Amino acid sequence: MNRDVRVAVFRPDDERMADAVERLDSLGATPIPDPMLAVEPTGAVPGDTGEGVADDADPDTVVLTSKTGVELLAAADWSPGNATLACIGPKTAAAARDAGWTVDLVPQEYSSAGLVTAIADRIDGRAVEVARSDHGSDVLLDGLRDAGADVYETVLYRLVRPEGSGQSAVMAAGGELDAVCFTSSLTVENFLDAAVERDLKSEAIAGLNRAVVGAIGAPTRETAESHGIRVDVVPDDATFDALATAVVEEAAPTYHD
Repeated sequence: MNRDVRVAVFRPDDERMADAVERLDSLGATPIPDPMLAVEPTGAVPGDTGEGVADDADPDTVVLTSKTGVELLAAADWSPGNATLACIGPKTAAAARDAGWTVDLVPQEYSSAGLVTAIADRIDGRAVEVARSDHGSDVLLDGLRDAGADVYETVLYRLVRPEGSGQSAVMAAGGELDAVCFTSSLTVENFLDAAVERDLKSEAIAGLNRAVVGAIGAPTRETAESHGIRVDVVPDDATFDALATAVVEEAAPTYHD
C-alpha cells in the first residue's frame, strides 16, 4: 500500500492521538502527529461557589461537551444527581456511562448548535449547567440563553499549546504535507501560533493551500478560512474517523480502501 500521503494531526498526546494515528495508518496514509492541545485541569466542578450553579440551586440539566470533562468530573467523585444529562456526542456519552451516569440526551448533530436544537424545547426557565473547557464555543451558551435557560458555566480545564509543538508548520511551509486534519478552531490557531514563532506563517498557510485541509465542523472551517486557509473537506459527521476518511479520500482517492 502506498504510504506517500502525509497527513498532519493535532490531537492531544494521549489515547486520542494514538487512535488518530491508528486510523490514518489504517487508511494507508502516513500520520504526522503534532499535538497542538494539552489539558490543564482547573480543579473546579459544578456546584463550586462562583464557578457554576450554587449548592442550593441544583441545575435541571447538565451539559457535558467532552470525554476529558467527563473523566475529570468522575475522578473528582462528582455526579449529575437527578439532573437531565446531555452529552454532545457518542464518545462523551460513552465516557459518562462508563462513569455510571445515566445519559438522557445525545443530539443527532454532534455540535454546539445540534445540542441546542435537541434540548431547546425543554429548558425555558430552567437552570442549565455547562461544564467544559475554557475554549468552548459561545454558540452553546448563547443558544441555551436564547431558548430561555438560566445558564451557568464551569470551566473544568484549560487547553494550552504544548511546548515544542509546531513541526507540522515547518513541514507545511516546506511543501512536505499532503493533508491536515483540524479538529477544533483552537488547533488552527495554535498551528498558526507555532508558525509565527518560527517566522513561517505566510509560508505555512501557502503550504496548507497546496495541500488538502480538513476541518471537523463549520466553526473550525470558519476559523481556518478567516486566516486565509482554504478548507477542502468538512465531513457530515463531526468525528475524527469521518474527518480522516474524507481527507485521505480527497488527498489520494486511489489509496483509500
